This record gives sequence, C-alpha cells and structure tokens, in this order.
Amino acid sequence: MSRASAAADRLRGSALGITAGLIGWFVLVELTSGILQGYYVPLFSDIVVHLGIHDADVNWFEAAQLLLSALVVPVLAKLGDMYGHKRILLIAAVLTAGASWWLVFAGSFWTFLIAWALQGFYVVWLPLEIALIFERGRRQARGVSMTRRAAGLLVVGLQAGAITGALAAGRIFAATGDLTGTLMVPAIAVTLIAVVIWLGVPESEPLPGRRLDTAGFAILAMALLLVTSSLTFLRLNGPGFVWTWVLLAAGLATIVWFVRFELRQPDPAVDIRVLRRPEMWPVQATAALVGISLLGAQGPLSTYAGTDSSLGYGLGLDATERSNVIGVYLVSLIVGAVLFAVTSRRAPPRGILIVASALVGVGYLLFLPFHVELWQVLLNLGIAGLGSGALVAALPAAAAAAAPRGQTGIASALTNTTKTIGGTFASAIFGVVLAAGVGAVAGQTAASLGGYMAVWTICAVGGFIAAVLLFFVPKVAFADEAPSAEEAPGGAPVV
Repeated sequence: MSRASAAADRLRGSALGITAGLIGWFVLVELTSGILQGYYVPLFSDIVVHLGIHDADVNWFEAAQLLLSALVVPVLAKLGDMYGHKRILLIAAVLTAGASWWLVFAGSFWTFLIAWALQGFYVVWLPLEIALIFERGRRQARGVSMTRRAAGLLVVGLQAGAITGALAAGRIFAATGDLTGTLMVPAIAVTLIAVVIWLGVPESEPLPGRRLDTAGFAILAMALLLVTSSLTFLRLNGPGFVWTWVLLAAGLATIVWFVRFELRQPDPAVDIRVLRRPEMWPVQATAALVGISLLGAQGPLSTYAGTDSSLGYGLGLDATERSNVIGVYLVSLIVGAVLFAVTSRRAPPRGILIVASALVGVGYLLFLPFHVELWQVLLNLGIAGLGSGALVAALPAAAAAAAPRGQTGIASALTNTTKTIGGTFASAIFGVVLAAGVGAVAGQTAASLGGYMAVWTICAVGGFIAAVLLFFVPKVAFADEAPSAEEAPGGAPVV
C-alpha cells in the first residue's frame, strides 16, 4: 500500500471515528427533544386545571410554539452557517432549558403560553445536528451517505424519547401527585443536554465573510405570520370569515415580494437559486406534503379513534386505548427510520424517498375501504408510519447534501419550516372539513364519515404527489463525492 493511500485510510478512519462519537452525542440530544415532545401531552388535563383554563385553550400552546419555530428556525440555522453550528445549537439548548424551567413555575395562562412558545427553540436542534455531521464528513468520500445513516439514528432517538416521555409523565405524576415536581423532569433533562453539547460536540468551520440578511428574514417572518394567522382564522371561524382570505392574500403577496428581494441579494437569507435546483425543490415540496399527514392528521386520527362505533364508524376507544394507537404509530416511525438507515448503505437515495412517499400514500389510501376494525387502522398507520419515519430522517439529510458549502444548516432547517407550513395548512383545512359534518350524525358532536374520508384522501394524495415530484430529482443526486484537494486538512490533497 502506498504512503498516500495509507494516509488517506488513516484520515477516513479518524473522521469516521469522530463522526460516530458525534452521532452518539446527538442521539442523546434527540432523545431529549423527543421527551419534550411527548412528556407534556398526558399532563394537559392537569395543566388545564392548574392554570384554571378551558380544554380548548390548549390549542393556543401548539399554535404559539409552531409559529415561533417557523419564524426562528431559518434565522438560527443561517446563524449556524455563519458563526458555527455548535455555537447556535448550544444557544438554542440554553434558551430551551430556560423556557422549560419557566414552565415549571408559570402560574397563569399567559406566562405558560409565552414559556411554551419559547420552548420551541428545540425545533432547530435536528437541522443544526445534520449540518454538523455533514460538515464533519464533507472532507471524506462517505460524508453524504454517513449523514443519511446518522439521520435515521437521530430520528430513532427522537421517537424513542417521545414514547419515553409520554409513558413517564403520567406515571411520575401519579406517583407524586405534584405537578410542579413532575414538570421539573424535562427541564432537568434539557439542562443536562446543554452541558453535553457544550462539552462533547466539536464546532464546525463556518465560511468567513458572511452576512445576515436582516431585511430578508423580516420579510419572511411577515409572510409566515400573515399566512399562519389566516390559517388560524380559517380553523376558528371557518371559510366565511373575510379576514381569513385578506390575510392569506397578503401573505402570498409578501412571499412573492420575498422571492424577488432575495434574488437581488449577494448573500440572501434563503438562496432562491439553490431552492430552484432539481435536487432541492422536490425535497422541500416533499417536506411540505409529508407535513399534511405527519402533523395535520394526528388530531383527526385521535378523534376518529374515540368516535362511538355505534355510528357505524369510529373505534370507540378510551383515552388509554387511543394512546396505545398513537404508540403503535410512533413505533412504526422508528422502524421506518431504522430501515432508512440500513437501506441507505446500498439503495439509491432518490429511490428510498420515492418508496417512502408512496408508502404514506398507500397507508392513508387503505383507510378508505378499511377503517372499521382496530387492526385495520393499525395496519394502515403502520404502513404510513414506515414511510413517514424514513422521510423524517431522509429529508434534512437530502437537503444538506443538495446544498452548497455554507448553506447546509439553512437547507436542512427549511425542510422543517416547509413541513410545519404543510401541517398548519392541513390542520386548518381538516378542521373545516370535519366541522362541516358535525350535527349531521346521531352523536351531534362527532364529525361525519365523509369528513374523515376527505382527510384520508388528502393525506394519500399528498404522499403520491410527493412520490411523483421526486422523480424530477436527478438519479445521481445525494451521492458521495470524492474529497477535493482544497477540502483536505491543511490544503493537502487526499489521494
């Protein structure tokens, strides 16, 4: 073996070892992220009593957190590209820890709402982790494929954390009867994970000479605020409320303004030219489409599972049984992420994305004829969950692979933003569709079967459209590239 070849092998082995250790730390980070996402849900009824509010007010918690995450994630990701992804990851973890401790001692609706919204900074963790892994592996020939496999493992940690959090919260509260003490558990977990990031995660190498396009981000924030506000009005007031459409039109006009403004900037907030690439725009579109079922359909799934089966549809499950259904779905997401991590070693990345999107479509399409028995619903959710789990892992990694150097963080983060927007759109539309059938059935409060059929159809169509769009991605996209001379450490070529 030549000396150059031996040096290359040592370089690759060293980088692989560093990246493997990095992935291990990030699995812990995503485990904590999952705990945050699953821990509070079983406690909502007790939080409602503690704050002296109504059950319907809980919806504002989710809306506030989604809005804040949609606004800050692109900004934080771009700052990571500019100043170092670890630095911004640590700042986001510290902010999340502070908000989590605030939740422990919040005694009113408004203080809890503000703290809950600020806790949404954790949403940027995964895009920054993907960027760190990708930048760490960029200088070796296996960097891209390693990022794909790592993303699968991170999603496994995320979903395992969600299940752990959901199971632990109720048991801790039942054992102690102390809501304040129960709420301390996730705050302690986030505090510890901030220390892990500080001590265990190496920094990336940002490109010098970057600038923050403050005006561009301000326009983007305005567009997102207008669009999400219109969707909130759509869900609360229905399609007959005129301000819904005024705000939506203003939001779409602001998006057009944002695109034109960004095309004139030398260092834009979001590089529209990169987004127009054939290996990038289908990925972002798929993220929006998968958000329809992943985020928007969870509420209808829960209400359908609880609908009295005497109506001729619905499963008539109690709260515990409904949580078990959600648990099965989360397990299928984990399996999908694991399968993605395993198959990404050999299968073409584009093919994996296409198959995963098609599985989401097939799973929800099966709801149309098969929705009466519990085993049918679990089978359908299992199929859709396999596809969704693979996509949650694949999309940030695919976006990072398609982005030029210095834009991996923002590209990965945009998959989260578009997914959130897709889920928000779907949630508003599903709310209107299901509300249209209320009172038309014997239960007087249950949505009609036709409304649920419409929800499942929209989710299925979204999956199939994503599969078709991904055929526009070049076959060679997301492939590993040999490291160039200028990318080797110290400027020496890797040969």
